[in-house]
Amino acid sequence: MQILLPALPVMQETFAISNDVAQLTLSLSMLAIALGTLFYGPLSDKYGRKPVMLLGLCITFLGSIACLFADTIEWLILGRFVQAFGGAVGMVLARAIVRDIYEAEDAARVIATLVMVMVVIPMLSPALGGELMARFGWYSVFTVIACFSTILFAVLLFELPETLKESAPFEGVGAMLSTFALLLKSPAFRSYALCVSFVSVVFFSFISAAPEIMVSVLHRPPTEYGYYFVMIPLGFMGGNYATRILGKRLNINEMISYGGSIAIFGIVIAIALQLAGLTHPITLFAPIALAVFGNGITLPNAQAAAINEFPQFAGSASGLTGFLQMALSAIAAQTVALIFNGTVFPLLLMMLTASALSLGLFHIGMSAKSQTA
Repeated sequence: MQILLPALPVMQETFAISNDVAQLTLSLSMLAIALGTLFYGPLSDKYGRKPVMLLGLCITFLGSIACLFADTIEWLILGRFVQAFGGAVGMVLARAIVRDIYEAEDAARVIATLVMVMVVIPMLSPALGGELMARFGWYSVFTVIACFSTILFAVLLFELPETLKESAPFEGVGAMLSTFALLLKSPAFRSYALCVSFVSVVFFSFISAAPEIMVSVLHRPPTEYGYYFVMIPLGFMGGNYATRILGKRLNINEMISYGGSIAIFGIVIAIALQLAGLTHPITLFAPIALAVFGNGITLPNAQAAAINEFPQFAGSASGLTGFLQMALSAIAAQTVALIFNGTVFPLLLMMLTASALSLGLFHIGMSAKSQTA
């Protein structure tokens, strides 16, 4: 997703389209990930993690090739949709594989490392995308994604063991929806899954709006975005590191609460600096990096807790969590483009609202869980 972000303003000129249309290459790809997560989890519970993972990578490769040869914005959006639908497989099954191998507390620490890789590498990719765009044109990013898909396919084909110990029945879409309904009836699962979802809204709202803000509000070149954006993965890495250290001293719920509070604090600082008239990129990216530090604590713990509520449906739980996460994030990414008014305030207010919802819904769910216990 993120490797294309620096090219969004250039795409507007290339296809003579508006910002909200260009934004569809991001928001609809996020929707594709949301839809993909619904299917890959249950399929992997039945047929195994490895064959489903390889299938998803094949779909990603085909979507990348379609993007590479797209000559209209409509074909590009369609190719991105296919590409992202395939790519969703890694997001779902990597977490399920961890749950296959580790128990709850250990899984939270391992997922912290896993999430760091899953988030930090894409966070660094705008810098790569900017360099590719400057040197070879923005279509070159699709060649890179196709190559990575091919390499990953080969590595997983020969190196990934099957971790599913006992397959769960998959009787079709009706049974899949019944499993999702069972998961959603749990107050604990709902609270953890919604916590994950709104943490992701914070992140995806920022990455969807920041490239346009860099160009039209802060008057910086598109390639510069990737370098300031490096602060964000550093913040997230710090949160993940804190999770690995604090995981031996604090329980999962305590870390989720602390992480959510830090995220709100960072966004409030960003709003205060903008209100004070400090409009240098550092005054936006630095406090958001602090907020992402908090998200780096919250996200792996909430994901591990959501999956652990129903170990026998780890794939389905991961899939449903991923669907909620990406569906809400897709809506937020497109909404940010629609409400953009030439300032950073619509973005920051949306991020603040999402952070408050993440922490608030988590506490409501935990309260309901304690009352039913």
